[in-house]
Amino acid sequence: MTAINILNYQRNSGGWPKNIADYTKKLTPAEEADIKSEASRNDATIDNSATVKEIRFLAEQYQISGKKEYLKAVENGISYLLKAQYSNGGWPQYFPDTSGYRKHITYNDHAMINVLTLLQDVSLGMRFMNGFDKSLVSLSKASVLKGIDCILNTQVKVKGKLTAWCAQHDKDSLVPAKARSYELISLSGSESVGILQFLMNQKKPSEKIKTSILEGVNWLKAVQLKGFKYEDIPDSSKPKGYDRLLIKHPESVLWARFYEVETNEPFVCGRDGIKKRELREIEYERRAGYAWYGSWAKELLEVKFPVWAGINLSKSVSSK
Repeated sequence: MTAINILNYQRNSGGWPKNIADYTKKLTPAEEADIKSEASRNDATIDNSATVKEIRFLAEQYQISGKKEYLKAVENGISYLLKAQYSNGGWPQYFPDTSGYRKHITYNDHAMINVLTLLQDVSLGMRFMNGFDKSLVSLSKASVLKGIDCILNTQVKVKGKLTAWCAQHDKDSLVPAKARSYELISLSGSESVGILQFLMNQKKPSEKIKTSILEGVNWLKAVQLKGFKYEDIPDSSKPKGYDRLLIKHPESVLWARFYEVETNEPFVCGRDGIKKRELREIEYERRAGYAWYGSWAKELLEVKFPVWAGINLSKSVSSK
């Protein structure tokens, strides 16, 4: 049932819309007809893991069942991702509808990294990503190389020093860009971790990739916030029954979602678009409805980077 429903939701563009409530639901003939009637809509996206997760599921089902309709849907999905890529290697959040901030190169919620990881699997024949048209395999390999170039070219340089990435970048100038009213130009303590992890997964990394990783890791070390825990505090007076706040905790280490580009000062923001320093200064709906802080870089810094550095960097560099 799930695979059939996923096929029904695929757009003519080859991609899928986001936030489909339940792919396991048994559809009535009328519901199925309604869904299929929306196939020409331009709402396909890579936001919230859309398109990538559907391709992965159908690819696995194809390997299990051998059903050609699954293969066709997967190949159309891969073709969609390849068509959506900009010449500079980045991906917009939506395609073909690239209106507003949808046109930005989108790292937000790991959108572009999810795509690159999938296409790399296609190029290597990994994780059920095999048995496809050979042209898609070679195109996927080239696409990944372009995507890596985009990552390297969008890493923000401040006062001549490489730092991290914004959650989204302008598709033409590659500079950090604003998205929703509360997603301002910044350096990201969340998305940057996923980007660095992807770069660390590259076999035989170039010197440029090594430098990018080293500088990105140095930035994460420099901006860590010690002595606070990010918690949901029970509060019956609040709509959700809790408040979400920073609480002092001597052993905790966090990273902010957003940092000022020039100063590395962490900030939060409500729907009014005005930067604030304290969570209590923004409205409850945004305070409790967005991940403003997290331990995102902890495993990367403590486990993954040391292992990677031991393999790829000289002792004098990796010990810094």
